[in-house]
This record gives sequence, C-alpha cells and structure tokens, in this order.
Amino acid sequence: MTVTIFLSVLLGFMAFGMPIAFALLLSAIGLMFYLDFFDVQILAQNMLAGADNFSLMAVPLFMLAGEAMNAGGMSRRMVALASTLVGHVHGGLGYVAIMASVLLAALSGSAVADSAALAAMLVPMLRNRGYDLKQSCGLIAAGGIIAPIIPPSISFIIFGVATNISVTKLFMAGIVPGLLMGLTLVMVWTFVARRSTSFKPFPKEPWSVRMKALRESGWALVLPVIIIGGLRFGIFTPTEAAAVAAVYALFVGMVVYREIKPRDLMKLLVNAATTTSVVMFLVAAALVTSYMITLADLPKELIAMLGPLVDSPTLLMIVLVILLTLVGTAMDLTPTILILAPVLMPVIKEAGIDPTYFGVIFIMVGCAGLLTPPVGTVLNVVCGVARIRMEDIIKGVWPYVAAYTLLILLLVIFPQIVTVPMNWFY
Repeated sequence: MTVTIFLSVLLGFMAFGMPIAFALLLSAIGLMFYLDFFDVQILAQNMLAGADNFSLMAVPLFMLAGEAMNAGGMSRRMVALASTLVGHVHGGLGYVAIMASVLLAALSGSAVADSAALAAMLVPMLRNRGYDLKQSCGLIAAGGIIAPIIPPSISFIIFGVATNISVTKLFMAGIVPGLLMGLTLVMVWTFVARRSTSFKPFPKEPWSVRMKALRESGWALVLPVIIIGGLRFGIFTPTEAAAVAAVYALFVGMVVYREIKPRDLMKLLVNAATTTSVVMFLVAAALVTSYMITLADLPKELIAMLGPLVDSPTLLMIVLVILLTLVGTAMDLTPTILILAPVLMPVIKEAGIDPTYFGVIFIMVGCAGLLTPPVGTVLNVVCGVARIRMEDIIKGVWPYVAAYTLLILLLVIFPQIVTVPMNWFY
C-alpha cells in the first residue's frame, strides 16, 4: 500500500506537469498523511540536511570547471588534437567525435555540456565534409553520454550522496565501462562508415602538426591525470578534486590560453550557479522523500515484492535494468537517481550485489535514457545546436542505443568486467 501511495502521488503530480522537486515534496507529504502525522519541521530540517553535504560541494565546482574549460579553449583544443590524429581516415570525423567525447568526459562530467560543446564544434565540419547529419548527430549524442560514466562524474556524486556509497569508489568503477562505451561507438561507427562513400576526409597531417596540437592540448590532458591520480592515491577527496579542477581550468583559461578575460568571470559563475541551483533543490527535496520512504518502511515492501528474484542476482539485475530503461524514457537522469536509488539499494544489498557495481549499471542505463524520446535531454540539446528535426536524429542514434543495451547486458552477465578493475583502481 505504501508503494502505491508513493507512486500515485509522485507520478500523478508529474503527469500534471509539476516540477519534479515539488512532486517529490508532495509525495513525502502524502506519506506523512498516510502515516497519520504531519510536521512542517521535518520538511525544513531534511531539506536543509539534504543540501548541507560536503560531497555535494563538488557539484558547483565541477560545473564551474566545465564552464571554464569550454570558455577557455580546453575543449576546442581536445577536438583539434583528435582531428589531427584520426581526421584523415575514412569516416575520420566520426572517430574525432568519439575520441573527443572520451577526452572531454574526463574533464567535464556533464552529458549535456559535452554534447552541446561537441555539436557546436563538429556539426559545421561534418556538414562541409558531406557527412550524413542524422548519423553524425546520433553519434555525437551517443558520445556525449559517456561523460557521466568516466570520472569526474556529477551523476556519480549525486548517486553516492543519495545512497551513502563512496564517491571515489564510484569514480574508479566508471573508468573501464566508460572506455568500453567509447570502444562500442568505434565498432558501430566503423560499420556505419563502411556503408557510406560520401565522406570527404581531411588531408593527413604531418607529425609536426600533430605534435603541435598535442603540446597545445597538453594542459587539458594533464587534468584527468591529476584528478584520477589524486583520488587513486588518496591525495584528495572528490570534493577537493572538484576544487582543484575548477582552479586549474580557470588558471589555464586566464593565464595560459588567455581566452577568459576578467569580465567573463561573472558570466561563468552565474551559469555554474544557475545549473547548480536546480540540482541542489532536487537533492534537498529528494532527501525529504527518502526520509519518509525509510520511515514508512517502503524498502521492506519492495524487498517482499521482489523476494523471488533476490536469490538470483543476475535475473534481479536484468529486471531492474528493464525497469530503469522504462523510467529513463520518461524522466531525466538526476531525478531518476534521487527517486529510485535510495529505494532500490536495500534490495541490492539483500541480494548480495556490490552496491558500487549497481551504481555504475544504474547510471549507464539512466544515460541511455538521455538518448530516448519523449524526454531525451541530450537529443534535444544536439537537435537545438545542429538545427535538425528530432525524428531525424532518432533515426541516427538508434544503432548506438542498441549497442549500449548489448554492452549493459554484457556487464550484467559478467559483473567482473566492472568489479575487478574497480578493486584494482581503488
């Protein structure tokens, strides 16, 4: 009964177009009335506690770092490096998009930001070189969702806070799956490129040009090494890593590349603060709901409902992947994490599944939802930048969504692909 009331109130208000943060608060209030008590202090105290979290300080700092990287020229130099290395092969700009996606993922942590940056830089080049925009924009969108998997990842930070799991361990667990996502895109794009003869490759660049591009992007390439190395050897926490990333990106943009002027700082800060405010309000509202879910013993009801599957972790994971896939088509990644992760985590622990491994699968499935209508946040971003129709990009993105689905299924059947490297890195 508790599950029914919670979902009815939450989905009912969302169906009427209410912002998800307010729908979360009202679902918590609904549970309060069901349990026959209502206390405004609980709402206020839990919202404050939800936002007052040291790990969440990483969110605005990584947001600021991403803004500085785009404005300061680090992202552009990454794309230029990829272009000099693989731009001359058949379908080279597709491989440029994939390589740039992986490189930018190690800098940003935001699927929307990476997709927008890649589309803005690569779509004009793709048009000029005769690439099919449906296929190319589908590839850019598919590459953009690697950002929440390869550290640093804002989604992993939110998942870690929502479920009380080590964010550092989540970061380390995301390295191999993120690289496998890039490899998956390479395999699919190779198949797509072989079927097309309209591509106009760039001339092969001499090694002097390649080395120049490598030197110019060197400052950007050092940042992932600093972050991952610092986390791996315990030099700093994820929150401190975010501060290092923000200061480093601002320093490189203002002092080294000199593309960020003092007058630009306010705009960068406002952009980062605007995005952060949305995330933080969602987190604050979700903690109220999480508190009421625990008080109402909803996880126990869910465990009872999924009881027959608890003894078969693989089958349970497959069922949860299907559930998350369906939810991902209608809901953005952050609300999905905040609503479902705290509810499902007791079930995962009861089944003996590694919570960090589940976190990686959860985020991967949620990211795939960013490529599927009707919400498809990343698809909308790429459509807006490239100025193409949604139905066109859907035709181009489906092979990559199918390939990601097979990859996720592979990781569900063989969890050691995630857990073994995770334990080594961590």
